[in-house]
Amino acid sequence: MSRPIARVLTLLELLQAGGIRTMAELAHRLDVDERTVRRYIDHLIDLDVPVESVRGRYGGYRLASGYRMPPLMLSDDEALAVLLGLVAGRRAGLMTATGTASETAAAKIRRVLPERLGRRLDAVLGSLAFTAPSGEPIAPETTVLLSIADAVRHHRPISIRYTAADGRRSERTLHPYGLVAHSGRWYVTGADPAIGEDRTFRLDRIADARTLPGSFEPPAGLDPAERVLTGLATAPYRHEVTLRVLGTAEQIRTRLPAGIAIVEESPSASGADADTRHWSRVELRAERLDWLPAVLASLDLPFIIERPDELRDLVVALAGRLMHSARRSPPRV
Repeated sequence: MSRPIARVLTLLELLQAGGIRTMAELAHRLDVDERTVRRYIDHLIDLDVPVESVRGRYGGYRLASGYRMPPLMLSDDEALAVLLGLVAGRRAGLMTATGTASETAAAKIRRVLPERLGRRLDAVLGSLAFTAPSGEPIAPETTVLLSIADAVRHHRPISIRYTAADGRRSERTLHPYGLVAHSGRWYVTGADPAIGEDRTFRLDRIADARTLPGSFEPPAGLDPAERVLTGLATAPYRHEVTLRVLGTAEQIRTRLPAGIAIVEESPSASGADADTRHWSRVELRAERLDWLPAVLASLDLPFIIERPDELRDLVVALAGRLMHSARRSPPRV
């Protein structure tokens, strides 16, 4: 969309908010001079938008009373899909730092929908509940997200200013492979040519992203989501845990998803080794171990703790508490 057209639409949006808008206010909001504002007003009049000129000390421009934009032509299914997408995106953290954008977009759509459909959608959204996200969503800056997305699409290198978790700041070049949204956060994964390794960065920690000259060729068969999840699962933490679980990767990932653990299934066996055919190796890293015993119990699968011994003690303690609770008699009334 060209800049003049975008400003004409912005002018219409300002007038639709109601009231009288002075020439000085409109010029300031549109970042143009007053002569250009008059030209934009003429464009709206040519499109049969009833813009009225109000004279006097507090005069300016306003829309004629009773004027409404034409109704948005969406079917019930389409309108519900759009609004649910906006609401779900906001709840899941799939938004930018200008978080009110999804709310204002939803409000604009609702404002021009037929009353009948609006009431039906209110009933759906009013009765809809979301489970709590795993952590508070952290949104990136819009300009950073758009710049990186464009570089990913056109295979262009970028320069980023990054602040690490420990507060260290750096500026580096990245060959971005893809963007990934996971657990309320946005990540970009790609190659750091300075060190010759693949890296993953959180977008909310990137202060600036600039496209650089040149291009690069991403690896064939690349899966950015898998790279990000593997990177999260192998990040350095206080404890390194190794388990053997008698079950498939699919069964184990119901409680230990890819972003938490790496699961490797053993190849099927036969004959004397048939009993070992479903044992899977599980590796994960964690700052704390106290949450793991309950997760392992919820798997309801046999498991062997290879390391650390501290986890084995925690599992035994949990088993003792469960056994004690199970043997307790109900209090007498």
